[in-house]
Amino acid sequence: MQFAKSTDYALHALVHLANPEHEDKIGIKELAEMLNVSESYLSKIMTQLRKDGLVRAVPGVKGGYELSRPASQITFLDVILSTEGRQEMFNCSNSDSRQHTSLTDESNELKKNQRVCRIKEVMDNAESTLNQFLESQTIQSILDKASKNCHHQDSTVQS
Repeated sequence: MQFAKSTDYALHALVHLANPEHEDKIGIKELAEMLNVSESYLSKIMTQLRKDGLVRAVPGVKGGYELSRPASQITFLDVILSTEGRQEMFNCSNSDSRQHTSLTDESNELKKNQRVCRIKEVMDNAESTLNQFLESQTIQSILDKASKNCHHQDSTVQS
C-alpha cells in the first residue's frame, strides 16, 4: 500500500500552515516553494482540502490559505480521506472460487445472506486499526513532536 504524492504534499502543507511562526495566510506561491512542488499541482490539492473543509482560501492582496479549524482538530485520516478518496482498501475479488467458499464464515449472523470471507475480514480489521491510528494523529501532534525535538536538540547543544 502506498499513499499518493498528493497526500504527502497535503500533510506537509497543513503542517506548514499550522506552524505558529506564520501569523498570516500563506499564498500558493510561497507554499509551493516551501514544498518544492509546482503551483498548479499544489493548487489542485489545496482546492480539494478546501472543499473538504480543512483549509480556507482568503482572497486579496494579503490573502492565501489558512487552516479552517485548529490543527489539533485536523487528523491525518481527514487529510487522507480528502486526498485519497473514501474507498475500501481491500475488495475480495475471488468470491466465486472454491477456495473462497472454504474460507467463508457461514456462522456470521450479521450477514446471513452473504458469506464473509475470512481474508477480507482480516484486511477490514487491518484497515480499521490503521484508520483508528490515523485518526489519533493530528497536524498539531506533529508540530508538538517537532517542537519537543527542537527543544531537546537545543539543550544538548548547550551542554
